[in-house]
Amino acid sequence: MMQHTMIQSRDNAFVKELRRLSQESTAYRKQGQVWLEGDHLCRAALARGLRPKVAVFAESVWPQVPAEWVQAAGKAVVLADSLFAEISSLESPARMGYVMEWDVGAQVQPGVAAVVLDRVQDAGNVGSILRSAAAFGFGQIVALKGTAALWSQKVLRAGMGAHFGLHLVEAASIAEVQALQLPLVVTSSHQGTLIHEAALPWPCAWAMGHEGQGVGDALMEMAEHRISIAQPGGEESLNVAAAAAICLHASSVSMLRALG
Repeated sequence: MMQHTMIQSRDNAFVKELRRLSQESTAYRKQGQVWLEGDHLCRAALARGLRPKVAVFAESVWPQVPAEWVQAAGKAVVLADSLFAEISSLESPARMGYVMEWDVGAQVQPGVAAVVLDRVQDAGNVGSILRSAAAFGFGQIVALKGTAALWSQKVLRAGMGAHFGLHLVEAASIAEVQALQLPLVVTSSHQGTLIHEAALPWPCAWAMGHEGQGVGDALMEMAEHRISIAQPGGEESLNVAAAAAICLHASSVSMLRALG
C-alpha cells in the first residue's frame, strides 16, 4: 500500500484549508495554492509537467488509485468519503484532486500574444475565453481588476485545463497592458473594421470587455485596431465568450497564412 495520511475529522486544519479553497473564489490568493478537483483537471496539469503539492483522495477510491497519480505529488492524503463530499464544490464529488502551488507574482511577458480581460465578470465566460486562447495560440491572459478570479473553481471547470497552457496575470493595470508591447485590438458591437475584412496583426493583444459595458475607455484609447463582427441575423451583440472565440480564431488564421 502506498504511503498516505488518513484524515477523518472535519476539524483538521488541512480539511479546513481545502474547504476554503473549494468554496471561496479568491481563497487561493491568500493561501498561495489552488485546488484542482477531478481527474480531468489533474491529468491536464500533469500533462503540462506540473507537480502537485498534495494528492487528495476519497477513502472509497483509494484502493484503486493508479500509482502514478500518487507518485506525481509530494504527499498523499486520504479523506473519509463524508469529508470529501463536504469540501467538494461539485454536485457529484469527483473523489480525487490535487493541491497546487500558485504563482502570486506573475508579471506580463512582453511580446507574447495575449488576451486582455476588462472586467469580464461571469466565470463561465472567463473559462471559455481561456479555452479559446489556448486553442488558438495565445500564450497569456492579462485580467484587469474587476475580472472574475481566474483560479476560482467555476473558472477552472469552465477552462477545462486551459489554465496550464497559459501565463496568467491577475489584477493587472493599464500600465501592464502597455508593457505587453503589442498592438491592441478591441472589439465593438457595431463600429470598426469588419473582422473578415481586417488585416489582423500578429502577435497582438485582444481586449474583451465587460458583458454589459464592453471595453472601457482607457483601452479604447490605446487600441490600434477596432474590430466588429458581422451579424446579418440582426442581433444587438454577441456573448463575450462567443465573440472572443471568433476573434481569436481569426487571428490564428492570419498567423497561419503569414507562416505560409
